[in-house]
Amino acid sequence: MIDSGRMSHSVTITRTTTTTSTSAILLNTGYFKTWPGIFKLLQMALGAVVVGLVSYYYSEHHYRFAVSFFLFIAVAFLIGTFLILLSCLISIATASVLPKTVYEGTYHGFAFLLYMIGSLLFILEVNRYSKSRYSNDYESYLTAAILGFVVTALYLFSSIHALKIYRGL
Repeated sequence: MIDSGRMSHSVTITRTTTTTSTSAILLNTGYFKTWPGIFKLLQMALGAVVVGLVSYYYSEHHYRFAVSFFLFIAVAFLIGTFLILLSCLISIATASVLPKTVYEGTYHGFAFLLYMIGSLLFILEVNRYSKSRYSNDYESYLTAAILGFVVTALYLFSSIHALKIYRGL
């Protein structure tokens, strides 16, 4: 007799995964269409003008704490903001994850606070010596101080926006 019953058999399934890589760097240019991207771009552009003006007219006889502190703050946050902006441009993941962390709000909060202190000290110093020490460079230093307050406001807006995103508002 032949058993017409069921026969058992085994099936093997093989999955093949293919990955490709590219050496091209893709830029996340859409980041410039977001508020954080616009704020960072303006902070960098105006911060570069501030650094340029103050460093161009900075000399040894102008050495005052307020001028040096303002220049130090402007350079430090210009570099920091550049690095954050660059990270968000070359990595979509960074641009989407970073705003949800506490780092973004903390960074912009400190930038606001220190830029405000630096701008206040700097404008007081420039106005104090407007007729004597900085007579030739007064307009340039005053422009840098005013731009410092504009950058301060931009960091405040960035800080508020980062806080809203962090809290999920």
